Amino acid sequence: MDGTQILGYIGALIVGLVLGLIGGGGSILTVPLLVYLLGYNPIVATAYSLFVVGTTSMVGTYQKFRKGLVDFKTGLAFCFPSFIAVYLSRRYLVPNIPNTLFTFGDYPLTKEMGIMIFFAIIMLLASISMIKKGKDKNAISKKQPYYKTFIQGLIIGTITGIIGAGGGFLYVPALVIWASIPMKKAVGTSLIIVTINSLIGFTGDMQTLNIDWFFLLSFTGISIIGILIGVFLSKFISSEKLKKSFGYFVLIMAVYIMYKELNS
Repeated sequence: MDGTQILGYIGALIVGLVLGLIGGGGSILTVPLLVYLLGYNPIVATAYSLFVVGTTSMVGTYQKFRKGLVDFKTGLAFCFPSFIAVYLSRRYLVPNIPNTLFTFGDYPLTKEMGIMIFFAIIMLLASISMIKKGKDKNAISKKQPYYKTFIQGLIIGTITGIIGAGGGFLYVPALVIWASIPMKKAVGTSLIIVTINSLIGFTGDMQTLNIDWFFLLSFTGISIIGILIGVFLSKFISSEKLKKSFGYFVLIMAVYIMYKELNS
């Protein structure tokens, strides 16, 4: 095992840790880790990310459920439209995106570069929604109509399908802002959505890609250890600090990805 592989497995541990703490962000680390450190093609990296994040989140969901921090009703309301959109995106949309999207003079924007830039833009928007000051804690929270949840699930599912993310970094803000769920419960609820979306999305990739199962399972196993540690540590961190820290973390990663792609 060389130094790059060791760093990759350390990264896997951090992926799980982040998922356990904030219910999202696993793919924000996994995709850049697989692409920039381990040298995987972005299409393969986004597929592997779905499996790693989905399997790791499944373990985290159980841990959060034991603590009473999972709202299954709201989570499943988001899941139904989302997993349909994720599967269709991975199975039919992503494989049919042209290899060259645009050409600016002599500079081609490739499919791989386009996916990573789109990934960074979505991360940037999500980070802003988490960093800005939330609602007044004394304000009355109202649950939104189901049709709005359905539409939001379709949109987020399509986005996460394209970028190969579990979507926790999108679902946590959605659950806090739209569904009026407290931050810590939103973290737990997002994990069940991420689990279902990611693993169903990965089944679409299994039909179009050759999977290195040894690497994928070992990487995932280390991430599971990380999420167990993260879930334990999350009880010592306040919800407001968790929310803002999450937002700044996503912002930093978005800027880094954008910089790497535009300078490649």
